[in-house]
Amino acid sequence: MQNPRVVTVSQLSDYNEIVDVRSPAEYAEDHIPGAISAPVLDDEQRARVGTLYSQESPFAAKKLGAALIARNIAHHLDNLFSGKPKQWKPLVYCWRGGQRSGAMAHVLAQVGWSVGRLDGGYKSYRRQVLADLDSLPGKLHFRVVCGPTGSGKSRLLRVLQAQGAQVLDLEALAQHRGSLLGNLPNEPQPAQKMFESRIWDMLRRFDQNQPVFVEAESKKIGLLGMPEQLLQKMRSSECLLIEAPVAARVQLLMEDYAHFLNDPALLVKRLTPLLPLHGRQVLDHWQQLAEQGEWPSLVEKLLLQHYDPAYQRSTAHNFVQLDAARIVHLDRLDDASLRASISTAL
Repeated sequence: MQNPRVVTVSQLSDYNEIVDVRSPAEYAEDHIPGAISAPVLDDEQRARVGTLYSQESPFAAKKLGAALIARNIAHHLDNLFSGKPKQWKPLVYCWRGGQRSGAMAHVLAQVGWSVGRLDGGYKSYRRQVLADLDSLPGKLHFRVVCGPTGSGKSRLLRVLQAQGAQVLDLEALAQHRGSLLGNLPNEPQPAQKMFESRIWDMLRRFDQNQPVFVEAESKKIGLLGMPEQLLQKMRSSECLLIEAPVAARVQLLMEDYAHFLNDPALLVKRLTPLLPLHGRQVLDHWQQLAEQGEWPSLVEKLLLQHYDPAYQRSTAHNFVQLDAARIVHLDRLDDASLRASISTAL
């Protein structure tokens, strides 16, 4: 059998590890989910080779590139790959399935490993992602978890997932809670392409005969845009509506956004964009409550004066089956109460 073997995106699961040999910057922007980074040229080296190619000659660039690639592959053999057993089956890819992945795949195959090389590289993978993001949502049956801010939608998804249900947690994939205050501390959002790769990786694994639970989202989660076909499918899908008392929602938000309790100045800064919507007097009052540590009062006012009206406007308009939603009434939003509600959700 040919080794290395040229394979397609549909054959990813035939290999037990995916090796991305592009530069660290390329890997950071997007990569096949689960792939490890083993660059044959780092960012600076890639720039040097490119400059030499355009300013001197392709021959000089290829000679330098070959020397650098050989050293880097040797380094990976001594370190990253040193403990790999003979049965290891890596799939290697670069930008377009050219010399970078070709060099790595050749050396690994000569060692004796059974190696795959992705035909067309990352570019073919990216085309497949975009095509599947258009087609896969229409093949899945979504149950959209709706409810006002703080009603425990994300917690319910986690409980459902723990019980074996299929869950698409978009906020976890986006590393953002989906609101003005949704940035996670010390956890920047991925690039748009990486977000789309994460969604694709989930969608392709779902059993199309079973429902997929997902939280109602707007067009953007933080800085990241939702794939259009997924958004439209969600908006036309059946809904599950969580209802909970304001006091329980306030308690949940104080738990989930505890970092603001320790940094009132950060919260005050994050509230500033609401000035055009609510005016100086209201904003000053909210900021005063934050500075004084009056958290339950502040959270309740934010819910009743800002988040709940915004929810009513957006969700009722965008999710066409909301009026027919199955309703889950919860007096408390702890995990035990959420687990008890699963029979209704399922």
